[in-house]
Amino acid sequence: MRYNFEWDPAKAKHNSRQHQVSFERATTVFSDANQLTIFDEDHSDDEERWLTLGLDRNGVLLVVVHTFKEINNSDVSTRIISARKATRREIKQYEEFNP
Repeated sequence: MRYNFEWDPAKAKHNSRQHQVSFERATTVFSDANQLTIFDEDHSDDEERWLTLGLDRNGVLLVVVHTFKEINNSDVSTRIISARKATRREIKQYEEFNP
């Protein structure tokens, strides 16, 4: 699966200031073979939103909120909405998923 990433530049700048996580860095969690992707039912009224927990290129566990749109059988467009470092609870969830 190949990911094509997109995002709102203003939102990316705000996210980087607020959470110290750039969207460029956030894209690296999708290379984590042990990533955990969960449907975000609470925030999917207007569009399907997903949460992906994964290790970034530096081994830091991040939570990335995003949408998926299938382009074809091998390509997916992924719009990043936000990204931040995982909480203790999310770290535990990731570790339980990847014993």
